[in-house]
Amino acid sequence: MGGSECERRGKGPGAEMNLRFRSRGIDGTQLAGSALGAVTANRGLVVALVGALGAGKTVFVKGLAEGLGVNPALVASPTFSIVNEYQSQDADQRGRGTRLAHVDLYRLERREELEDAGFLDLLEPDAVVAVEWGDRFPGALPEDRLVIELVRPAGEAGSRLFEASALGEASAAVLADWRESLIRNAVVEMEC
Repeated sequence: MGGSECERRGKGPGAEMNLRFRSRGIDGTQLAGSALGAVTANRGLVVALVGALGAGKTVFVKGLAEGLGVNPALVASPTFSIVNEYQSQDADQRGRGTRLAHVDLYRLERREELEDAGFLDLLEPDAVVAVEWGDRFPGALPEDRLVIELVRPAGEAGSRLFEASALGEASAAVLADWRESLIRNAVVEMEC
């Protein structure tokens, strides 16, 4: 990998790996999410999404859902419900398949509210948990997680800058596969 933003920081467990890219509209943001979902299915992952209101976090989760085999039209922001759960369309008769939990921490004031909402129950090994406003209670999230910051660059209507950091071995493996998928499919403009 070239460029300091893409290089692994440190070695071994807990090493951090980063990725920067730009999408040029809602479709690009959703496609980036779909690419992540496609490489994450059946692995399990916590994705902490960080960004201002209107940055595209829910649009990204719609794409993530699509990549996991969940109808993206079903995905809605869980601002008031705190958690929405979705099952992939490829679930077997016993309901097994990739489960997506979409969590929104915007309205929560205390970590205890997150626990009361059943957050810890969502952290199953094969579940993908997308946490909007993931920077509000970072200590409540697993150490090994993918953190994605979405930024609206000034003067670039519809464009989004993504900065993703893998904070552990499992999330680093997913991030590496996601990066390859984004490059292979020319979904976004890579920054590194």
